[in-house]
Parts: sequence; C-alpha cells; structure tokens
Amino acid sequence: MTGSWVVLTTLLCSGSNRALVLSTRGGSIPPTRSLRRPDRSRRRSPVIDRPRVGSIRLIDEEGNQVGIIEISEALAIGDEKGLDLVEIAPQAEPPTCKLMDYGKFMYDQKKKTQKQKKVIQKRKEIKLRPKTDENDFSVKLERARKFLGKGHKVLVTMVFRGRETIHLDRGRELLAKFALKLEDIAKVEQTPAREGRNRMNMVLGHK
Repeated sequence: MTGSWVVLTTLLCSGSNRALVLSTRGGSIPPTRSLRRPDRSRRRSPVIDRPRVGSIRLIDEEGNQVGIIEISEALAIGDEKGLDLVEIAPQAEPPTCKLMDYGKFMYDQKKKTQKQKKVIQKRKEIKLRPKTDENDFSVKLERARKFLGKGHKVLVTMVFRGRETIHLDRGRELLAKFALKLEDIAKVEQTPAREGRNRMNMVLGHK
C-alpha cells in the first residue's frame, strides 16, 4: 500500500525482541530505542574528585571562609591537607564546598543515627490520690522530673477510691499543680481527662 508503513517481521537479536519496520518504498526506520528512566536510587556523591571548569566558595576544615577560588585550586589545597572537597550547598551561586575527611564524616553520621535509634522513649507512670500529702507529692514530683530528664513521657494518674469520686475537682487541681511545678522542664501533652470510673490521666512530655 503506497505511503504506508508496515511491520515486516520481528527478529530476535541478542536475546531481546527488536521490530524491523520497512516501507513499501524500500526505506526503513531503525528500531525504536527503549527509554529507560534514570536510576534515582543512586545519589550523586557530593565529593568533587577531579578538576573542572568553574569556581566555588571554599570553607576550610575549621569552618573558616577561604573565599571564592577555582575548583582546581581547591582540589590542590585538599590534596595537600589529605582532605576531600565536598559540596555542601550545590545550589548556591557559586556553589559552597568544604574541606573534610568525608569518610570519617559519614562514619560519624552513621554512628549518630544508630545512637538516636537506640534511644527508646518510654512512658512512666506516677500515681496520685486526692488526699496525697505534701511530702509524698514532692517525692513524686522529683521522680517525674528524673523521668522527664531522661527523655521519657510521664503519665500522671489520679486514682479515686470509694467516695473520693465526688472530689473530681480536687483531683483535677492537684494534676494542674503537678504540671505547674514541672513547667520548666515539661509540657502538657494531654490535659487531665477522666478515664473510667475512678481514674483521671494527664500526660507530660519533655520540652
């Protein structure tokens, strides 16, 4: 058919299917190349390891501003000190780079991340009663302060027994006082709320 393109056959080349497209005029169109998406899982290293045209703003290993210099010059300084030239602000104009031991930097960052993961936040409970005396109140305040200082949350539970349930306001006032005494280190994450028939809970977290 004049002016139309037809698929003549499909050839198996190098273990993959490639369509050979011919025209009735004797011309041909090369097989369409498959479009591959770039692998974004591989991030470009921020280390500049070879000379290239352009200048950068250099910061030395002590954090001091060296100034704007050519990349080749910065690499020479890094080689002399046995340090890597690392981009820390590639979008800046000109890009900002710092001299550092990049391997040690990444090792320290990994250790820091692992250490943070090991810090497991727990919720500690402190129990109070509407008739808790001042001495016991102070002891439990100090216990809560230690828990908060270690990064734990504190569940403060007001327990009512028997006819004490008629003194809900007294329990709420004590919880508010408890939070107020710790306001320098704690924030109220859950205001006093009644839980069941004989409990009222409040949650404190470290500021």
